[in-house]
Amino acid sequence: MSNPPVADPLDQAAAELGPGGDLAPERDAEAYRRRMQRRREVQQQRVGERSLEKGLVLVFTGDGKGKTTAALGLVLRTLGHGEGVAVVQFIKGGWQPGEARALQLFGDDLAWHALGEGFTWETQDRDRDRQLVQEAWQRSLQYLADPVRKLVVLDEVNVALKLGYLELDQVLEGLDLRPELTHVALTGRGAPQGLVDRADLVTEMKLVRHPFREQGVKAQAGIEF
Repeated sequence: MSNPPVADPLDQAAAELGPGGDLAPERDAEAYRRRMQRRREVQQQRVGERSLEKGLVLVFTGDGKGKTTAALGLVLRTLGHGEGVAVVQFIKGGWQPGEARALQLFGDDLAWHALGEGFTWETQDRDRDRQLVQEAWQRSLQYLADPVRKLVVLDEVNVALKLGYLELDQVLEGLDLRPELTHVALTGRGAPQGLVDRADLVTEMKLVRHPFREQGVKAQAGIEF
């Protein structure tokens, strides 16, 4: 996925002015202050012109680690604002991750469902996997349509799509069930282009180095689960 071109004049101005610090070309303090003053003016104008509020479709994909972790950061933020959250985990199952234990203190504000039975090489049963994914999707539809849930996380749903256990049209139609201000985060490798095109935010995690692959380090509590 390549970065989209910067088309808005204010965005272009902000990019040209830069973030400051040692990246700014000015070495004179007064010249630097003028650059940063202009940068602040541009930023204030950018923020002032963008007042739209809507429920967002957020996709976290790519081969790198951190997709579920990013979604869980949104979970914590949303719960911190006193809003309801639902997490439906596809594929994953058979263990209770640390985050599920930690977030139990939020009580009924958080609904958490791990509705898989593990990776394909563990289950070794395509029909059973497909059945569980479809059951998880039906549960997801209930939460997507529920105005009590400000955020719905569909964890590893991209993998379910990639494996053919869900149809893209099913997911796109489900997204349309949301109340106007409900956000949904979809995680997992291999997000299909149709979902990427539908999303408001897409972050692709890039794998640069991984201790399992390079060092033979096993999955560890607090890092992987």
